[in-house]
Amino acid sequence: MTATLGTLWFNLSQSPLLWLAATLAAYQAGRMIQRACRGTPLANPVLIAVLLVAMLVVTTGTPYATYFAGAQFINFLLGPATVALAIPLARNLGRIRHSLPALGPALLVGSLTAIVSGVTIVSVLGGSRAVALSMAPKAATTPIAMAVSQQIGGGPPLTAALAIIGGITAAIIGDKLLRRLRIADWRSHGLAAGVAGSGIAAAQVAPRDETAAAFAALGLGLNGLTTALLVPLLATLWH
Repeated sequence: MTATLGTLWFNLSQSPLLWLAATLAAYQAGRMIQRACRGTPLANPVLIAVLLVAMLVVTTGTPYATYFAGAQFINFLLGPATVALAIPLARNLGRIRHSLPALGPALLVGSLTAIVSGVTIVSVLGGSRAVALSMAPKAATTPIAMAVSQQIGGGPPLTAALAIIGGITAAIIGDKLLRRLRIADWRSHGLAAGVAGSGIAAAQVAPRDETAAAFAALGLGLNGLTTALLVPLLATLWH
């Protein structure tokens, strides 16, 4: 009986549709848990889905390549989902133009803080240069962060993991921190989510307000560009 179940599971695990369905089910479970917890940011659906899928993959001994054969369909949709953020961006061009004088300094300070803080944490904890370089572009959206990491000698897989963890962390604490500081402007919430938390935090704040969605998209794009320009320069100067 056990051998039969093992054979059945092996055959099922080779199907990309199984892991696609498992990933979607894990995210839906995360949303249900968050609703049951009255919407608390601590019950982040992405974090819950990552933990559930990781437990399933590890428990069943499934190679990552087998899992990703199914999950790649969701990965493909990240591009269109990011591009879709251009819709609220286009609808709020007037507010964006009005905020341009403050956007530049905020973006530059946010990007530099993310880069320098990451490298500093690794250095203080005794990490290697390769780990520090992997940490530097973590606040950019994952595809850009991985490309920058590879260019400067970091580890793209480690950078991807750090970018996802950083995005989840920003989604959990970002909104609560801004409210504690009595910052209610949706432009600030959106920009902070896009700069500090990339797509994960941007996706959390976008449904709440169209202005927040517009500034999250703006922060996401401009921070990716700023990080791609600053990190290689700083890596060259840092010996």
